[in-house]
Amino acid sequence: MTERPARRNPRVTCARVQRVERLTPHMVRVVLGGPGLADFTAGQYTDHYVKLLFPPENAPYRVPFDLQKVREELPRELWPAMRTYTVRRWDAERRELTLDVVHHGPEGIAGPWAARVQVGEQVCFAGPGGGYAPDPDADWHLLVGDESALPAVAASLERLPYGALAHVFLEVSGPEEEQKLETAADASVTWLHRGGARVGEALVRAVGGLEFPPGRVHAFVHGEAGFVKELRALLRKERGVPREDLSISGYWRLGLNEDGWQSTKREWNRRVEQEQEGA
Repeated sequence: MTERPARRNPRVTCARVQRVERLTPHMVRVVLGGPGLADFTAGQYTDHYVKLLFPPENAPYRVPFDLQKVREELPRELWPAMRTYTVRRWDAERRELTLDVVHHGPEGIAGPWAARVQVGEQVCFAGPGGGYAPDPDADWHLLVGDESALPAVAASLERLPYGALAHVFLEVSGPEEEQKLETAADASVTWLHRGGARVGEALVRAVGGLEFPPGRVHAFVHGEAGFVKELRALLRKERGVPREDLSISGYWRLGLNEDGWQSTKREWNRRVEQEQEGA
C-alpha cells in the first residue's frame, strides 16, 4: 500500500519550563517561557491550542529539534508524538504560555510528562490553532465541557464582558477537581461530579434540563466525543441553535489515544453532521 504523503510541516516553537503547579489532584499547570517564545503570538481566540511534541525514547535526536528534518530523514515511528492542549493563558508582555494538563496516572504521554517535568527543561510544540471566542453580540452564552475543555471554558469566561449572561456546565471526576474561575460576566457556573458514571452523562442531562433564556445563544461544547454528539443533536434539533452559533467538537474519544482519534476525527465528524443535519 502506498503511504500517504507527509503533512506539511507546521511551525515549531521551543520553550523552557518556567513554573509547574499542581492545581488539583489531576490537573497540572505548566508555564513556558524563554527566548524561543519571542515570535509566538496568541489571543484572538479563547480556544487557542498547541500541539506538544514528544520524541520517542529511541529517537536519535533530542529537544530542540528540526521537525522538518526529522520527517524528511527518519521513518514515521521515530517522529515525535503530538498531544494537543488548549492555551490557558498567553501573557504577551512576559512572553509566557500557560498550559493546563490533565494527569490521570502513569499511562499516556503528556500527563506523565507534566507530572514529572522540571523547571528549565525544554519542550517543543506546533501551533497555535483555534477558532472560537465568545461573540459579544450574543444575548447569552452556553459553555459546556469536561476536564479537557476546562482551560478553554475558563479562558472564555475571562473574556466575557461585564454583565454578559452565561450558563456554564463543567463535569469533573469529583469535588476535589473543581477550580476557581474568574469572570466579570453574570455567569451561572454548575460543577457536575462524574464519580463512576459515563463521561458526559451528567452534562447531557444538565443541558437538557436548562430553561434557555430568550434571545440568541452562542454555545461552546467540547470534550469527549460521545457526549458531544448527544449535545449536538439536542442543541441543533431540539433547541434549534444555528450551526454558525455553535462551536462543538470532540477533543477526545473513549477507547482511543490522540493518535487514533485524530486519524478518524474528520470522518467521524462528517458522518455525525450527515446524520444530524439530514444530509
